[in-house]
Amino acid sequence: MATNKPSGDNHRNGAVRNRSQVLNPQTGRYVKRDLNTGRFMDQKSDGEKFKGVREEK
Repeated sequence: MATNKPSGDNHRNGAVRNRSQVLNPQTGRYVKRDLNTGRFMDQKSDGEKFKGVREEK
């Protein structure tokens, strides 16, 4: 995972590893995937992108 030092400043150093995101065309929301298993993990409720997670093309 990404490091967060100093703690409590809401700032991530580096990218989140082993994760990717893709836009779901039916709902218009971004969905986060685990790169190891390929399973969908989470969906954003506000339609914005996940912070620090790479996009699939």
